Amino acid sequence: MRIIGGKYRSRVLSEFPGEDVRPTSDRAKESLFNILALKLYGARVLDLFAGSGSLGLESLSRGAKEVVFNDFSKDSLAIVKKNLAALKIPVNGEEAKVTQGDYLSCLSVLRGKFDLIFLDPPYRFDYGKKALEIIAQKGLLSENGIAVYERDRAFEGEVDGLEKYDERKYGKTYVTFFRIKKEG
Repeated sequence: MRIIGGKYRSRVLSEFPGEDVRPTSDRAKESLFNILALKLYGARVLDLFAGSGSLGLESLSRGAKEVVFNDFSKDSLAIVKKNLAALKIPVNGEEAKVTQGDYLSCLSVLRGKFDLIFLDPPYRFDYGKKALEIIAQKGLLSENGIAVYERDRAFEGEVDGLEKYDERKYGKTYVTFFRIKKEG
């Protein structure tokens, strides 16, 4: 696993051994970040199900101002911290905040708005829809913010307060884009 673009381009990241954690493929990540390119500079980003931190680290590499990395797993956060150290980014400094807890706990204590929120929960659980509902209820997306939900099937249904405006398929992965629903 590596960083695709930006100031840390081509840097190899630590990742989990085995198949238990499924990082976003380089192809999907490159396409995703090409779509998000104009949203990244100076952005505040939430990587809610951080895993190895790949999406948040790519965001920092491409100019994000701050990334909040959250995961339930201590092992995941150890990898995130190891990757931040390799890039010489202080943990819990201005650029990177690392929190441990389930997504419900994390969303309940977050303050402020995010320009970009990544939701890449374990595929076997359907945490993403509930997370999107809470994000909308709490107003965690900035006016022009985007929530990106990665999963193994197309998104069906609606989320009050958000609109699905795009969806892409990369191999077996679906990436769905949401923004604040405009009234009228």
